Amino acid sequence: MLRSYRITVVLFIILIIVGGSVGYRYLSPNKKEKNIVSNFEDKALISIGKVHHTATRNGITEWRLDAASMNFFAEKKQSLFQDLSVTFYLKDRTEVYLTADQGVLKTGSNDMSVRGNVVVDNGFYQLKTENLHYYHDKHIITSKAPVKITGDSLFLAADAMFLDLNTTATVFQGHVKGILSDNFGL
Repeated sequence: MLRSYRITVVLFIILIIVGGSVGYRYLSPNKKEKNIVSNFEDKALISIGKVHHTATRNGITEWRLDAASMNFFAEKKQSLFQDLSVTFYLKDRTEVYLTADQGVLKTGSNDMSVRGNVVVDNGFYQLKTENLHYYHDKHIITSKAPVKITGDSLFLAADAMFLDLNTTATVFQGHVKGILSDNFGL
């Protein structure tokens, strides 16, 4: 359960950093572009196919993002990623994988949502849901969709999940079911 928590925390922090850096570097519209976009409010200001981004710090790869496409909507102040796949490289040299059908980064608030076949996998545990939301100001992660966490020695299912990154408290709500084997350890 602790590893699943770490995966979720690392995932959302990395997605926020990636989305913010992509938004800052490539998506800041100039004044002329804002006038064009205002005439086409539902159109993307920038559309990119086959997005690949690698984030490194001090020469060490921290994460890698791949998406089939990315669209930036200036009026809505958000970026939309399709067929998202993120690999996180942790300090202990393990890798955590996230996949989702869509990811949305709200550039004004740095809030992030991923939805559609969301899977977070660290090789030991796998979290599956239809959506996860990260609220930057409150520093919380929620899912109002059913979640399932599975592993060799663990099964947990619930109708919803709330994770406070400030206190590390995790709450599972609604029809919570779980099985821990004798081999389960934190």
